[in-house]
Amino acid sequence: MNVMRRLIFKLIAATILTGCATIPADFVQPGVAVVSVLPRDWNSFTPEFEIVLRVTNPNRRPLKLAGLFYTIHLEGNKVIEGVASDLPKIAAYGEEDVTLRATADLFGGLNLLAGLLAAPSDQIEFEFNAQIDVGAFYPMININKTGAITVQ
Repeated sequence: MNVMRRLIFKLIAATILTGCATIPADFVQPGVAVVSVLPRDWNSFTPEFEIVLRVTNPNRRPLKLAGLFYTIHLEGNKVIEGVASDLPKIAAYGEEDVTLRATADLFGGLNLLAGLLAAPSDQIEFEFNAQIDVGAFYPMININKTGAITVQ
């Protein structure tokens, strides 16, 4: 019985080590920039937005984006959340724009509006978070962008 356990342990260890060996040692995390956030449909009860991200691949191998999860917070309120799965392949040493469609979160938007009415400000703090899945043998890419938008 102990021989069988040792054999199973060795097989599992070999499988894990082989899986880790498939991650290229020179893999560089791709860059992601928010290019634009544009309103799409203001006629519905919950507005829609088009978010454009520019993904840059600094690696010598093409990068297939398997999936993406993202959120946008304004003044600490989650106003947009979404996922995408039909994403382009980014060529080696290339870049592509990825267009996402998002719907505003009604309650997050109402909380934002109430906060802005209670304490008007000339700046709105934002936070953009995304997790990009580039395949089973690569680490998830976590993006976190924060800043302030000046309102005039």
